[in-house]
Amino acid sequence: MEQAVAFKEWEVVCDALGRGTQCVLLRKGGIHEGREGFSFKHERFYLFPTRFHEQAGQVRISCDFQAPEWEPGDMVPLRWFCEAVWARTLTDWEQVRRLAPFHVWKEEVLRQRFGWGKEDRIHCALVRVHRMLEPWTITYEKKHGGCRTWVDLPEVGGEPPGGMTPVVPDAEFADQQRQVEAVLDH
Repeated sequence: MEQAVAFKEWEVVCDALGRGTQCVLLRKGGIHEGREGFSFKHERFYLFPTRFHEQAGQVRISCDFQAPEWEPGDMVPLRWFCEAVWARTLTDWEQVRRLAPFHVWKEEVLRQRFGWGKEDRIHCALVRVHRMLEPWTITYEKKHGGCRTWVDLPEVGGEPPGGMTPVVPDAEFADQQRQVEAVLDH
């Protein structure tokens, strides 16, 4: 059996990824990332939606997320599975700023994340998102909380339970990839 992992992300961002309106993940790292700091250390992972109460004011899209953060015992639906096509560390603010068409965060949120810590940088991953045909519901445990990005999930054998389908068709995703890479290669 393979250990399943999930990437914790705001619910509003998970929904944008699941609709195909976002194709990159940008992360500085959480408090509990350890001495080495954050990295995209997994190529395949589930999206674990978090309900950070101020997320609606941190994005450029309208949303109405009023649900409280998960509590131990709550049932959390995992709806999306990701494959990281590549991951890079960005140290040029202009590159990060030019990624705006590919995500929903407000510029000031990313600027704050980029400048937080000893070095100006942010980690970026281009992700191919798949909608799970049947959501995988897990029980929220205390170990899923806190300021960490990666959480271990129950073991599964290979592919997500129930199968999956790409959110964005192959040709459209290839075009998104070309556009994102063009932004980063200039």
